[in-house]
Amino acid sequence: MKFLNKKYLFTPGPVSVAPEVLLSMAQPITHHRLPEFSEILKEIRENLKYLFQTQKEVYFFASSGTGAMESAIVNIFSPGDKVIVIVGGKFGQRWLELSKTFGLDPIVIDIPWGRAVKPEEVEKVFKKTPDVKGVLIQACETSTGVKHPVKEIAEIVKETEAVIVVDAISALGVYELPMDKWGLDVVITGSQKALSLPPGLSFIAFSDKAQTLAEKSKLPKYYFNLQKEKKAYAKDTTAFTPAVSLLFGLRKMLKRIKEIGLEKLFKHYQILSLACRKAVSALNLEIFSEVPSESLTVIKVPEGLNTNELLKFLRNKLGIVFAGGQEHLKGKIIRIAHMGDQSFFDLLIAISALEMGLNLFGYPITYGIGVKVAEEILFDYIKKEYL
Repeated sequence: MKFLNKKYLFTPGPVSVAPEVLLSMAQPITHHRLPEFSEILKEIRENLKYLFQTQKEVYFFASSGTGAMESAIVNIFSPGDKVIVIVGGKFGQRWLELSKTFGLDPIVIDIPWGRAVKPEEVEKVFKKTPDVKGVLIQACETSTGVKHPVKEIAEIVKETEAVIVVDAISALGVYELPMDKWGLDVVITGSQKALSLPPGLSFIAFSDKAQTLAEKSKLPKYYFNLQKEKKAYAKDTTAFTPAVSLLFGLRKMLKRIKEIGLEKLFKHYQILSLACRKAVSALNLEIFSEVPSESLTVIKVPEGLNTNELLKFLRNKLGIVFAGGQEHLKGKIIRIAHMGDQSFFDLLIAISALEMGLNLFGYPITYGIGVKVAEEILFDYIKKEYL
């Protein structure tokens, strides 16, 4: 029997996209070299600075977030440069793979998946190896839901010749991560996370310190060459053909973010994630992440529960799409994202579906326990905010 259900996307990218943003991308295509498109680019560039909380230029590419990660490597470093790589999940591994691909000399700080790196671990490496050129880190490690102490590590890096390169793909726009205020040298994000857009755009911003290194970089680069983009931006255009329709959506979404305000947006995600974690705890389940990010809630699966069948049933029969684990965490965790066009009531649907799925697949709980806890937290916020 095929149930009649709406689809609810709770994966940590792609995320749900607001109808008005989808509609903005359906407008007729324009040519990217026309004066009217240059005006759109100016507006986008200005509003990206607001999102990144920087006075620096924010560049974008038609690529997934990994493209901007590659751009960071090839624009800053030279072959043989020593870099500290924080590896505590799938995307920390990606920094390591990129470092090796381009002939850097990575010094790995290997963190058990689910744990956050400690600033003193980074400081220890600098004392042993003072000629390190960069620290590569995730703000939020999407595979584990961990929030790394970026601010504290930036303070350490600031006192050295190195730069801190932050993959903020599932963090920027979710919680406080001010580039200029914290002295972050490189910040990267992607369209399919907190920006609530389809995949296909990546973004990168450089500090003055990073820009100085970029002028000395000897690694090969072509499409991801920021010097080319810098020259094109000076003429209010892009070096290559941009993703025009996605940029229409970006323009709409950045306007929306500015109208809401970053402070209110951060509070929204904070309340969603808090309500979800408390609901999960009420179901006697354990949060996997040592320092949970507001971007997603990662849940340890009870022993004996068939996670793959549970996720498949929720997806195919009830229209609820959660994410499972990656690599050795497959079958061991469930990831529920809070990014995207997600309301308080969407979260209640997610928790209700989780309760049903748990009961169906051998983890008996009393219906409504998690929903009740989440609803109380959400209602308390609504009372304070709106009454």
